[in-house]
Amino acid sequence: MIVAFSVSPSGPAPDAGRPAEAADSPSSAPSDSVHEAVAAAVRIVRESGLPNRTSSMFTEIEGEWDEVMLVVKRATEAVGRYGSRVSLVLKADIRPGHTGELTGKVERLERAIASQGAEPAGG
Repeated sequence: MIVAFSVSPSGPAPDAGRPAEAADSPSSAPSDSVHEAVAAAVRIVRESGLPNRTSSMFTEIEGEWDEVMLVVKRATEAVGRYGSRVSLVLKADIRPGHTGELTGKVERLERAIASQGAEPAGG
């Protein structure tokens, strides 16, 4: 399965669970940026060893249901240290028996685009 997810904090960070380096840094002032929290989540994903890719809006991860959902849970918990609430958006492509689809789907798409480019314009 492939899961694309986005997780971000909102609200004030709880003092007790806030990372020490964030509490002492100049970036601990209120900001509309959530890059530190997102970095904590992406670090969890990358350390999982599962195939993954991060874009400006989502992180995708591929694996079996239980292992992927455990990583999403851990990433969500990491982000929770940066705010009093957490928003999680998740989309899953569940296709048993298929692996390598994180790159395979994109490769098939690129081939289709290239083959369409070879056709004469105007049909």
